[in-house]
Amino acid sequence: MKRPVDVLRYLLLATIMCVPTLALAETAPYVTTIDKISAGDTAWMLTATALVLLMTIPGLALFYAGMVRKKNVLSTALQSFAICAAVTVVWVVVGYSLAFTAGSTPYLGGFERIFLEGMSFDKLQGLVSVSHVAPTIPESVLVMFQLTFAIITPALITGAFAERMRFSAILIFMVLWSVFVYAPVAHWVWEPSGWLAKMGALDFAGGTVVHINAGAAGLVCAYMLGKRKGYGREPFFPNNLAFTLIGASLLWVGWFGFNAGSALAADSRAGLAMLVTQVAAATGALAWMFIEWLRRGKASLLGACSGAVAGLVAITPASGFVEVKAALIIGVVAGITCYWGATGLKRLLGADDSLDVFGIHGIGGIVGALLTGIFAQKHLSGVDASISIQAIGAFVTLFYSMAVSWIILSLIDWTIGLRVDAEHEALGLDLTQHGEQVP
Repeated sequence: MKRPVDVLRYLLLATIMCVPTLALAETAPYVTTIDKISAGDTAWMLTATALVLLMTIPGLALFYAGMVRKKNVLSTALQSFAICAAVTVVWVVVGYSLAFTAGSTPYLGGFERIFLEGMSFDKLQGLVSVSHVAPTIPESVLVMFQLTFAIITPALITGAFAERMRFSAILIFMVLWSVFVYAPVAHWVWEPSGWLAKMGALDFAGGTVVHINAGAAGLVCAYMLGKRKGYGREPFFPNNLAFTLIGASLLWVGWFGFNAGSALAADSRAGLAMLVTQVAAATGALAWMFIEWLRRGKASLLGACSGAVAGLVAITPASGFVEVKAALIIGVVAGITCYWGATGLKRLLGADDSLDVFGIHGIGGIVGALLTGIFAQKHLSGVDASISIQAIGAFVTLFYSMAVSWIILSLIDWTIGLRVDAEHEALGLDLTQHGEQVP
């Protein structure tokens, strides 16, 4: 007959063996077996990645190129194209590691993925690395998806200094800005160990990381570069608004990858994000056109495009967390506030923000971040939304981006100079910076 202590030991062991082991949440990229990868999620994320890249080239390139004067069309389009190339290299060398790994502090990632060291795929052994933030898709897909965000964010800034910045200065600024501004802010918000993420700040697809970040840098660029020659004294007519319409349309369609792709899965949240994105873009365009109708007696193509982008910007941080009624409101508020940002506020600030980067992306991003704090639903986000935390995330990002952008621009101005000379500006950047022109 067994002793009572033996019986207790037996029961304890049996209980432990019967209780399922609770897997600890991963906090860093890791290697898993290929059968753990979701084919559906991977297929959708590959599609979403292509859509987001389409937003920059050709979307943003055409959107901006259509709004500048004919003598600067090629240079403006080339800036988006060149940034796509430069940021790609920065991202795979250092950007991804700084943004999406856990570092020794909550303010910056580590160096374990420098040159994407450790990212792996072994078909023979059936192994692949995945990120802890997206465990159902290969890590390479997440790297590429997030690269498209890292590309479009600095590309947006170019609209603020259009028609007057040296091409060499642009490339140096964008490389440094990607490392010292974009990567840290992405880490704060999107890496689970980031300080804003731990605080509970919500930014589903980049209202803070992309739009407030780019808008703040754009405003500083506009001040640092100064006004274009003749600004306020002579009209600067867009050379081809058909380009702008095509570009805006590509942005609108590409934004489905931007927002719905940020679900990082082919699931119900992705479907909701796509729907509310469409709704906010539509109401943003209608609100902007309505304001124009009241003030000017007619609606413009440029206004409709601007309003749609405003709605898209504002819904971005909220897209995975709100329902359709909220999207209707967010789009309308964005259309109205961004119209003010591109007109009244622009005059108040006195900056020549050439293509209204701060007025649309900065103001739209702030509006979207704050409204996310109001309209986010806990059954969608999983957390209680807080407008105060949203405000902290928005304004810390705003001031950080402005401060570091000013430092980088000051260093470049001190070394090689930021702005082309007056003669080159008068002739146009196409000819003087690149030796090409539109006939």
